[in-house]
Amino acid sequence: MQLAVILLNYRRADLVVQCLESLAPEVAPHGDWCVIVVDNDSRDGSAARIGAAIRERSWGGWARLVESPVNGGFSAGNNLGIAAVEAEHYLLLNSDTVVRPGALTSMLESLNAEPGVGLLGPRLEGLDGAAQESCFRFHTPCSELIAAAATGPVSRLLRRYQVALPVSEAAHDAPWISFACVLIRGRALAEIGLLDDGYFMYFEDMDYCRRAWQTGWRVRYEPRARVVHLRGGSSPVKQAFAERKRVPRYYFAARTRYFAKHYGGVAGVLLANLAWLGGRAISFAREQVGTKRPHTAERHARDLWTRWRTPLARPELPRA
Repeated sequence: MQLAVILLNYRRADLVVQCLESLAPEVAPHGDWCVIVVDNDSRDGSAARIGAAIRERSWGGWARLVESPVNGGFSAGNNLGIAAVEAEHYLLLNSDTVVRPGALTSMLESLNAEPGVGLLGPRLEGLDGAAQESCFRFHTPCSELIAAAATGPVSRLLRRYQVALPVSEAAHDAPWISFACVLIRGRALAEIGLLDDGYFMYFEDMDYCRRAWQTGWRVRYEPRARVVHLRGGSSPVKQAFAERKRVPRYYFAARTRYFAKHYGGVAGVLLANLAWLGGRAISFAREQVGTKRPHTAERHARDLWTRWRTPLARPELPRA
């Protein structure tokens, strides 16, 4: 195959079918393009509904379903899809996306024009066409302080460590890009390796981009290609943060793993946590004098310490 699209499902059959509808006119005309839908042990009838849609809409010539025996998370599910087909390029795609016409062709053309690029991401946007942030600097202890403080002077002082990069209308290299949609060159995948399935969900895209740069492959953003991202449709984490509810444990376990891998083991986790607590002291002081509204999630300071003593242990899989 020239292109294999890996589309991951966990209990969102409606979104997957909608995404497949957007992929059909893009993929079907190409005999060497295909879509692998991986059902991550949904146990809610999702796999049956997706399989039925593939049959009933005659998508079987280019799409097929692979069922995972366990819900191993984002990395594990995508790795299963990658292993199911040999291809020159792999496109990892969230279930909560809609592919705009010509997006896949634009991404392939851009990748082929830049031999040193291993990963390429499109412009992510809402249904209304409004651009979303999709290029970022790496998370660091300083960025943890910024996020916890949520205070203008601190943000301005440490702006070089702000994670989100401004939306750009020009193609450019980026430290890391969102894996809501990412095209990976097959040769780069062979050198970098599969996604780290020690992450259940979150931080795996940042980790993989770090590994790409370390291996000598560039990470690129291409705004000519446009993909709709229905934010939060495949995960409850963003909603929990927005509503200041308790965030799922797997988010903090992934954060712990990231800082341990890239900042010196347990010492890196401690440094990141202490930086966050320092920033939180600033925001808490402002809240007490009535100049700031609370912004952190429920039990955030406590959950930072998730698995900090054993940061690189295998992930605990959430119960069905």
